Amino acid sequence: MDQRRADKIRETLEQLIITGAFADGERLDEIRLSERFSVSRTPLREAFQMLAASGLLELVPRRGAYVRHPGIIELVEMFEVMAELEGMCGRLAARRLTNDGLGAIKQAAEDCETALGSGNADAYYSENERFHNLLYEASGNSFLAAEARKLQRRLQPFRRMQLRVRGRMKQSMDEHRTIVAALEAGNAGAAERALRDHIAVQGEKFNDLMAQYNQSKPKRAV
Repeated sequence: MDQRRADKIRETLEQLIITGAFADGERLDEIRLSERFSVSRTPLREAFQMLAASGLLELVPRRGAYVRHPGIIELVEMFEVMAELEGMCGRLAARRLTNDGLGAIKQAAEDCETALGSGNADAYYSENERFHNLLYEASGNSFLAAEARKLQRRLQPFRRMQLRVRGRMKQSMDEHRTIVAALEAGNAGAAERALRDHIAVQGEKFNDLMAQYNQSKPKRAV
């Protein structure tokens, strides 16, 4: 129960931070937030730990939790590395994927399609995360998969932000179809390129991310 509460609190605080409800460097008041969410400090502190892992909070011993907004250059650099990690996962998966693994990835893609049809961005994000985690696993390289998951956690709020750009979910789904087709064909090069392009923040995706991130520049909470 506490873990589910912590996850829900983390999601809410994540959205408040990236939409600018808390200023960069602002200290989060545990007492006020405990009252706001009607919880003890235990799930709240668990949520803080998760947000610190994603880079959105800095936990200072004996002082508390402070909001940290990454700069746009840092953010783009993280996406750049993520694109290379995912591309490598795709290349290896195309060579090492089992029939069961391919079936699971195709099912996750179909579930993304269902979420897209309902227009539910949160459901799409959840299924999209599963799709990518299955790809990491399919690479057959546990170290690579662990590193990809680690960076994925740091980029979670910003990947979610991207999906809220008008038309991005449909574009993402189109890219998923290209990825699945490359995996089915066992084409390692095509799978690598498709995944790298799917994640890379360039062209219109860079402009969209910049616009959204600038719109969410922190404003003092009231």
